[in-house]
Amino acid sequence: MPDLVTALAEVVVWSHDLEASLAFYRDLLGLAEMEQRPEVKPRFLKVADSGGGVPQMVVLVPHPDPEGAFPRQKPDRTLHHMAFSVAGHLYSELELACRTAGLEVRDGVHPVLENVRTFYIDDPDGNEVEIIGPTQ
Repeated sequence: MPDLVTALAEVVVWSHDLEASLAFYRDLLGLAEMEQRPEVKPRFLKVADSGGGVPQMVVLVPHPDPEGAFPRQKPDRTLHHMAFSVAGHLYSELELACRTAGLEVRDGVHPVLENVRTFYIDDPDGNEVEIIGPTQ
């Protein structure tokens, strides 16, 4: 069954502090917060259109144990990281914005893709986020 899956629809991330997570994903990375009913607790952020009426999304869900800690060490994490693609001409601008925001920006080399640049940052809950864009 080739081409059965056409896109990644959503990644759901637990958050201890929804406002801090919104500031990271919405304000820093530029994901658009989607309109939703007030009684819905998770916050839906649009990454991109996939076509067919189902956008690509990151969903921020309040952590069921607000006092519980996420494992900070990579071997203890369930989610290794998620990656966002950015246009080549915006890559350096976003990297600078992340540094200016006080985030630790870690450079990387993609193991498969050629002619791309990549860096890694952590969201407020310690989830690693990769930013990847074409070289210019």
